[in-house]
Amino acid sequence: MTPSVLPESVVQSPDVLPDRIVSDLAALDRLIHEQLHSNAGLVRHVGEHIINAGGKRIRPLLVFLVARALGYDGYHHHTLATIIEFIHTASLLHDDVVDESGLRRGVESANARFGNAAAVLVGDFMQTRAFQMMLSLNNMKVMEILADATNTIAEGEVLQLMNARQVDLDEAEYFQIIHAKTAKLFEAAGRLGVVAASGSDRAYAAASTYGRSLGMAFQLVDDCLDYAGNTSMLGKNTGNDLREGKMTLPLIYLVQHGTLDEKRYVADYIENGVTAHFEAIMRAVRQSRALEYTAQKAAELSKVALQAIEWFPDGNYKGALVQLCHFAIERKH
Repeated sequence: MTPSVLPESVVQSPDVLPDRIVSDLAALDRLIHEQLHSNAGLVRHVGEHIINAGGKRIRPLLVFLVARALGYDGYHHHTLATIIEFIHTASLLHDDVVDESGLRRGVESANARFGNAAAVLVGDFMQTRAFQMMLSLNNMKVMEILADATNTIAEGEVLQLMNARQVDLDEAEYFQIIHAKTAKLFEAAGRLGVVAASGSDRAYAAASTYGRSLGMAFQLVDDCLDYAGNTSMLGKNTGNDLREGKMTLPLIYLVQHGTLDEKRYVADYIENGVTAHFEAIMRAVRQSRALEYTAQKAAELSKVALQAIEWFPDGNYKGALVQLCHFAIERKH
């Protein structure tokens, strides 16, 4: 594995990647910009605004690493990875409208700069362009994986909406939501890597478990960082989940294990919008075991992901998959 300095538009971590993956990521970047072509100029403006904001590109990276780890030597996985990134970006555009977010990755969100209508419609464009690329591959298994993933993601968004400002949301229900909203696309990325490599059923099951577990771990660390992270590093304000009335795992833990006053503060804030309790709740989460508990759950899921690929062929690609699990739970943004 050789060190590489990657452009901001490409995943920044892990810091060390095999040279061939660096080339794959560069090809991904080119294909993304090609596929943003449209007669409607606003599509490119909005699309490049969010894509150039510097996402980690973890999902396409997962496609590349799984495919290469299983011996794939071609280039069709570039299209698969671009499809995954377009679906992910479309979901971000839609999420920011629903959540009324003003920042995305440290810059003004697309809905704040271009308006809600533009963000929603360009999100629709990116999702439908993803399906055009999917059809060009003429692979029923690919279509099955991605149709299932996009439907599950939409279902997760609805579940989250239904449970907004519901202080009695429990841990099992929350894991159901983050599996649908976040982990499903990681799972799909792993599966697509196997399909590209014409891998075995065993590889398909392993990559599914790896991707799903990694995605859940990523989300749980995001939950922690929203309470304990650094705003300048995160690229968004801490406490956003609480402001939006989202019962993430740290807050669920506080409701289950906190003092009577802390539980009352959370109920008043989440259900009745008593904003005066905001700082008290943030402080209570940080001082309780909520963040430690959430981080522990993320570490357990990272371990599950690692165990799933133990039998993958040893080498730089498997090494990067292992490193990705460590990065997921150790990152600060």
